[in-house]
Amino acid sequence: MAKQPLPLGTWGRISSRAVSRDAKGRADKFEAKARYRDFDGRTRRVTAWGKTATGAENNLRTKLKTRTKLRGSSEIKPDDRVAVAVELFLAEVKELGEQEVMAPGTYQTYRYQYDKNLAPRIAEVRLGEVTTPRVNDVIKAIRDEVGAASARTCKSILSGALSLSVRHGALDANPVREIKIRPGTRRRPPRALEAEERDAWFELLRQDERAVRADLVDLCKFMLATGERIGEALAVTWRDINRETGEVDCSHQMQRLRGQGLVRRRVKSAAGERSLRLPKWALEMVRARWNAETPLDSPVFPDSVGGFRDPHNVQRSLRDARRPIGGQRRIELGKTLRSHRRKAGLTQVQAVSKLGWRKTRISLIETGRVRLDAKDAIALADAYRLTKGDRAALLELTELAGMRSLADEMAWVTAHVFRKTTATILEDAGQTPRRIADQLGHSRTSTTVDDYIGRRTRNPEAAGHLEDALRNLHELNQAPSANPTL
Repeated sequence: MAKQPLPLGTWGRISSRAVSRDAKGRADKFEAKARYRDFDGRTRRVTAWGKTATGAENNLRTKLKTRTKLRGSSEIKPDDRVAVAVELFLAEVKELGEQEVMAPGTYQTYRYQYDKNLAPRIAEVRLGEVTTPRVNDVIKAIRDEVGAASARTCKSILSGALSLSVRHGALDANPVREIKIRPGTRRRPPRALEAEERDAWFELLRQDERAVRADLVDLCKFMLATGERIGEALAVTWRDINRETGEVDCSHQMQRLRGQGLVRRRVKSAAGERSLRLPKWALEMVRARWNAETPLDSPVFPDSVGGFRDPHNVQRSLRDARRPIGGQRRIELGKTLRSHRRKAGLTQVQAVSKLGWRKTRISLIETGRVRLDAKDAIALADAYRLTKGDRAALLELTELAGMRSLADEMAWVTAHVFRKTTATILEDAGQTPRRIADQLGHSRTSTTVDDYIGRRTRNPEAAGHLEDALRNLHELNQAPSANPTL
């Protein structure tokens, strides 16, 4: 007798196995799998992972139950809570991430924002009670209390969940569609590194031993030469570079994912998968880094043991390079203030509470990461009850430590500034927005023009053209105008 197939929406026996072990040989990652009969009649293998065998199996059961509910349910009902629609939407996002249709980090971002900001405000509201004014109040509260970026993410989550509800018949229309998020502050224009600022930045890196050890000089040059994101630059292997022609395959990125660690994966969009050509100076730099014994699958910018680098760690190295923590006088001032605070019997929390400052300000001052002005130094002297001699010495040291350094001038530079600098250089050279967007991996030229091309003088040639056209008019009308007759 032939074996009967699994009923639709059910699964067979769940098994698990260790797929990763730590340095001591202990299993630290498990894979659970089972055969699942989908609602199209096909039986597929479904997998999930966890740190233990039990955890992996529980994750798989949750995944299978959600899959059954998502694909087997004919509709979401109007009396279901918003939480039901959001969980089904997040399950779709997670599955698309596993299929590499969406970036895996999208699910993690959505999950965090929903749990922290959306769920406490709207999860228990029934779908039939959801209106545009109610959703608008929720999004506005998140914008005011948390920030515009979190508000935009939460809007996307609600829009996806309620769109799913419309498709299932629970709602007639998506109430999120009419909501606009207006930032609380005026948007700052994009800023790129001018020629003298580029020289200053690399001079700062060369002077900083930590930046040199972190290989930031060549990495920053490579990002300027290509316009790649920091995760894309760190994912480039020697196999991706043609050392003869300078062609670079930019189709992967490094990303740290919860539960998976640091992974090298394909970029999230088709526009991001591009082939670039290095300028000659950058190709010379890359050739100088090449060693014939280096495996082709190893990264061009490796960590200390030759593996791939974590973008978060490199971002931290960049922050350290642009922070004036290296100034000895500023470090000395911080240590002096720490000593005075401890003698006064105050913790950092007690000190900021007494002064009414931000929670992190005392820590930043004592580690030399911010400049201290005379007014704040006097406030600290009063709070710590310094003697006349200690107060005078503190103010003198504050004046010396307050002198601006090169790092102070470069405090605004981030890894993304290099992309904006590349875009601005290309625009200055006459490249069209479409070509610049292709270089950066943007699908829309509006993103490139609005967010990446930095301008201080929007149209420098305009003044010259207007000078030629209107100079004669100005010279013919030098005589002062007569008073008008009223």
